[in-house]
Amino acid sequence: MVLKFTSYLAILGYLVISYRFFTEWLAFFLEDEEMKSGEKRFFYGVILITASILWPIVVPLAYLELLKFHKKHKQIINLLINLSHPNPSRD
Repeated sequence: MVLKFTSYLAILGYLVISYRFFTEWLAFFLEDEEMKSGEKRFFYGVILITASILWPIVVPLAYLELLKFHKKHKQIINLLINLSHPNPSRD
């Protein structure tokens, strides 16, 4: 009984997160200017559906790419952060 409930809860969680990823990524794709052309619309649709189904694989890989980007550009990112938040004690 507990195993069955846990399985249903896991499936429900998977479907809820899949729906959230689908809606967020759909909004992102619809804002893209290239999406308006019919040639790439089918390709983007396939990517959107595949990524929404395979989000347990896609999201960690995307996060690793984000970490790699941050590590590569750490000095520039820190410089921009420091420029946007000046030290108030320098008056």
